[in-house]
Amino acid sequence: MARILITSALPYINGIKHLGNLVGSQLPSDAYARYMRARGHEVMFICATDEHGTPAELAAGKAGVPVAEYCADMWQVQKDLAEGFRLSFDFFGRSSSKRNRELTQHLAGKLADAGLIEEVSEKQVYSRADARYLPDRYIEGTCPNCGSENARGDQCENCTKQLNPTDLINPRSAISGSTELEVRETKHLYLRQSAMRERLDKWIDSQKGWPLLTTSIAKKWLHDGDGLRDRGITRDLDWGVPVKRGSEEWPGMEGKVFYVWFDAPIEYIAATAEWADANGQDDASWQRWWREDKGALDVHYVQFMGKDNVPFHTLSFPATLMGSGEPWKLVDFIKSYNWLTYEGGKFSTSAGRGIFMDQALDILPSDYWRWWLLSNAPESSDSNFTWESFQGGVNKDLADVLGNFVSRVTKFCRSKFGEQVPEGGEYGAAEAKVTAEIAKRLTIYQDNMQAIELRKAAADLRAIWVMGNEYLQTAAPWSIYKQSPEDAAAIVRFALNLIRLYGVLSAPFIPDAAKAILTAVNAEGAGWPDDLDLALSALPPGHAFTTPDVLFAKLSDERREELEAQFAGE
Repeated sequence: MARILITSALPYINGIKHLGNLVGSQLPSDAYARYMRARGHEVMFICATDEHGTPAELAAGKAGVPVAEYCADMWQVQKDLAEGFRLSFDFFGRSSSKRNRELTQHLAGKLADAGLIEEVSEKQVYSRADARYLPDRYIEGTCPNCGSENARGDQCENCTKQLNPTDLINPRSAISGSTELEVRETKHLYLRQSAMRERLDKWIDSQKGWPLLTTSIAKKWLHDGDGLRDRGITRDLDWGVPVKRGSEEWPGMEGKVFYVWFDAPIEYIAATAEWADANGQDDASWQRWWREDKGALDVHYVQFMGKDNVPFHTLSFPATLMGSGEPWKLVDFIKSYNWLTYEGGKFSTSAGRGIFMDQALDILPSDYWRWWLLSNAPESSDSNFTWESFQGGVNKDLADVLGNFVSRVTKFCRSKFGEQVPEGGEYGAAEAKVTAEIAKRLTIYQDNMQAIELRKAAADLRAIWVMGNEYLQTAAPWSIYKQSPEDAAAIVRFALNLIRLYGVLSAPFIPDAAKAILTAVNAEGAGWPDDLDLALSALPPGHAFTTPDVLFAKLSDERREELEAQFAGE
């Protein structure tokens, strides 16, 4: 049994996330966590809301409520939606927690002691209309690199170029839209990332199994232009972690807070400590996941994120942990994702374009969305959501293949033998052939799940479902029954055991349907099929089952057209 630490990139607190956000980190990390638990590993699966910085202040201001109240309300909304999508976090924390505040201040103090924090006088944009300094995300403008007109003062999301606010062309205040901006001098703390360049470079080179997307982005930031630059880690904001050097005041930094991208990744650690607090456990219980001197040396740590988060997780956060001089656990594998587009374009909250998490759950249960998103995850390139493709995934994969198999087998058995596994007959060459074929594909499925190649794993799982349908069609127990009820009984008994197998194998992708399947065949505690022959005879003659309701309803052409029109946007 291995110990697997899994973190999903923290969703911003500023509103409900769309399906692209969901498939970019939280959903694939959940499938991986569920699989690892099913294989008997000890898993710690952590996420939290990212609550500090400009997005939170802007969203709270727009909502007309204090930022702390806004964040508390939105945390509950996001937590409820996560549960609605069956995201199986061991703990869903908050970056505004006391644990994160104290740990962020502690690490900043350690970095200062190591000479890795520098106090810098810099020019910062001041808005006369807003009567305040504007931190980077309070400034919008045109990207000097790609020309996008919606670049922020820290980064252009269109081309991922790291920016400073003064780099923007035609800058404007994100608060008021005012262009009455001027540059004034102020002091801030900088993390001396450049001093860590060689160490980070060697560390990244040592991670041989990382996806190309992850390493290429990290290397680009390390070596393009002037290479890795020192980065400001404080801002002139009211909402955030107050700047302190450990527990002591930091002279000259009064009224400032740490930059959200400094404290947000630290919340992975802090949320694990919050988990310990919530469960009445001591510090040793979370430190064994994060401190190599407390037992974390044997932990395998996997991070999930969209590609825009890669620079901070391959450079800034590791620099923070390494630079502290303390034995913190560094990530072993970073699974990064490209974008999910909607009908060929971007999701847009303002334009009402695309589906957001709350809307999705109002339309169909979570398994429908989980299946399509994971089987089309944007791993090697961007993926495009279309209603036609979604309809195909629901109707052809879930309803016609898996749902139809479960329905045909259980209904036929009930009509001929009652709701119990029938006696009679023996497994023969046909069953042996199917078992051998499933065994081969199951090995590939497990390998792809281990490698976090979820699109491939979904295709493997579907192929295993198809094998059951092909077996049933060829064996034709409805015809065999007329001449030999005993032989038909053996076919049905094998097919019922296939249903049990499908319930177990499908749980990482469609947990609700998997639970319904296992409940129907009275096998809720079924474990992973390490011995396939044993698994396919686990339901003995006389074992009771119930015929389940329709697992998946089909999406009609008329309904698809309605949804296309509803979410097309302005």
